[in-house]
Amino acid sequence: MKTKIINIENLDDAALRELVAAAVLIKAGGTVVFPTETVYGLGADALNPEAIKKIFVAKGRPDDNPLIVHIAGLDEVEPLVANIPEKAQKLMQVFWPGPLTIIMNKSATIPTELTGGLDTVGVRFPDHPIAQAFIKMAGCPIAAPSANRSGRPSPTQGKHVLLDLDGRVDAMILSADTELGLESTVIDLTVEPPVVLRPGDVTLAELRAVLGEVAVSAHVTDNVVPEKVSSPGMKYTHYSPQGELVVVKGTPDEIREKITKALSHHKGKPMTIGVLASDETMGFYHEGLIISLGSRNDPKEMSKNLFSRLRTFDELGVEKIYAEDIPLNNETLALINRLYKAAGYAFI
Repeated sequence: MKTKIINIENLDDAALRELVAAAVLIKAGGTVVFPTETVYGLGADALNPEAIKKIFVAKGRPDDNPLIVHIAGLDEVEPLVANIPEKAQKLMQVFWPGPLTIIMNKSATIPTELTGGLDTVGVRFPDHPIAQAFIKMAGCPIAAPSANRSGRPSPTQGKHVLLDLDGRVDAMILSADTELGLESTVIDLTVEPPVVLRPGDVTLAELRAVLGEVAVSAHVTDNVVPEKVSSPGMKYTHYSPQGELVVVKGTPDEIREKITKALSHHKGKPMTIGVLASDETMGFYHEGLIISLGSRNDPKEMSKNLFSRLRTFDELGVEKIYAEDIPLNNETLALINRLYKAAGYAFI
């Protein structure tokens, strides 16, 4: 398959003409990669079962892993769901457009191919001008998981998408690096209290400020795989680099000591070793390829950098990566969730 590459920086007249061409591909049942504020998404017509199947083939994604539906206006929600709960309306008013996916009971309009056979559907209104313009031009809701090969770190840059999916999709709309770098928060409103299935930029504290009681699924930070996967990102190994990733736990001093000791064991051996540290700690280590995730004082920066840093280790051919653990709090929950899953819950 020849993939059409569309580079867009600003929504000028030339860009809008390019988007029209991409929208035509969607209407014809094709697959198109597009940027959002979270990560790049791989889109197809959410109401076309055959188009949806192409997403799973392109990604190598298990068909029991449901897709999120992306819309470009609040009026587009009602046809997709059986009803809009009052709590959903509250969340939409506060967080949409933005990085929040709301799971509700689906309407008969939604194909079972999209939901993995479930009676629920996740809906999101992205806060990105290109994504919004593209969805409007397509004239249909767009199903879109992250635009990476299944299990790999999600793409935050155009080069990541090209590496994973060039030749596997009909077109790619490539633009600037994504703003947030982690996928959307997913909240399930079909249960009481509502449950966060995947943390993201919209934090647990922010959700509780609007809804009151909100629970967190056990799999978010623990090695638990649910019988039924009701949200993307719930498989226990996900977002993984090509090299073996291990998270090193303990106090700051213990983490430093463990990593230093591990690095000394590899000294002189024909294996490329890396350390995922922070601005404050990368000077502690003197062996291997040391990469900073960002400042410990800026969790948003660290979150934005995670997937691109894991892909940098891939580009450098690193075979084993020791990642410093990160203190758990409201601002780091999403980052820790992705880091632990990328490591397959391998700890020292």
